[in-house]
Amino acid sequence: MKHICKDDVVNIPEGVTVEVKARQVRVTGPRGTLSRDLRHIQMDIQRPSKSQLRVIVWKGGRKHIACIRTVCSHIDNLIKGVTVGFEYKLRYVYAHFPISVNINTADHSVEIRNFLGERVARKVLLDESVSVSQSPAQKDELVLSGNDVDLVSQCAASIQQSTRVRNKDIRKFLDGIYVSEKTTVVKEN
Repeated sequence: MKHICKDDVVNIPEGVTVEVKARQVRVTGPRGTLSRDLRHIQMDIQRPSKSQLRVIVWKGGRKHIACIRTVCSHIDNLIKGVTVGFEYKLRYVYAHFPISVNINTADHSVEIRNFLGERVARKVLLDESVSVSQSPAQKDELVLSGNDVDLVSQCAASIQQSTRVRNKDIRKFLDGIYVSEKTTVVKEN
């Protein structure tokens, strides 16, 4: 059954400007500018007021209407990224061989050594917009931070996947680097 008109509203906070042109969304805030291309989804994005954005689907089926919430979530993540940012914390877990992680700022990568006692070093390239550092408060912890949630989470997933245990019983060999916390860069009181 097709619905004639379905819509949802995204609220825009103070200090954030949102520009929409041909389903290309550009959000500017105190932490920078992010943009997203949504041209692959057939829908209207209108601006009924200065503090609201309206996403509309005309004559859409069930799966097409489900895209409304997806687009609203993408725009909310852009707004959250330019206001408070995203921060992922990763912990090193090891039973016997201590994992050593070196951060290369020259080629923007992370080098993982001594994983399960292996001699080979694993190198994970990170995106330029994601900053990586060792945690000053916690031993054996990496902190990834940036404005774009897709890039920060992809870098965290790449680091976690590089330390997957292969050809061994994963119930026994629990070594690796795992995402332990997902927070924002600007902490709320």
